[in-house]
Amino acid sequence: MPKNIQTACFKDTGFSYTLSLINGKYKMTILYCLMEFGSVRYNALKRYLGCISHKTLSLSLKEMQQDGLIHRKQWLQMPPKVEYSLSEKGKSLMKILDLLCLWGEKHKPRK
Repeated sequence: MPKNIQTACFKDTGFSYTLSLINGKYKMTILYCLMEFGSVRYNALKRYLGCISHKTLSLSLKEMQQDGLIHRKQWLQMPPKVEYSLSEKGKSLMKILDLLCLWGEKHKPRK
């Protein structure tokens, strides 16, 4: 049966769901960082991302944790120690992220 734009709804697609998880200025970069470096502490992540505000980073991490993409591990010590890492669900996105990296390496302008 041919697809019909008149009866289709983007929000019902798997692509829409995936975008809802990774949408945002820094979420893909956070995933990339955790893929490359494993468990990462909050301040190291903030330094890696550059000019991200504490509020934006904190909100992005909370959303990604609620969506099941990352784990947050906290040690009860002073000062507090918190590390973030990819969950199994987050790791399952890495094949896609790898493909985006390969595409970017192939097509980025050469200096």
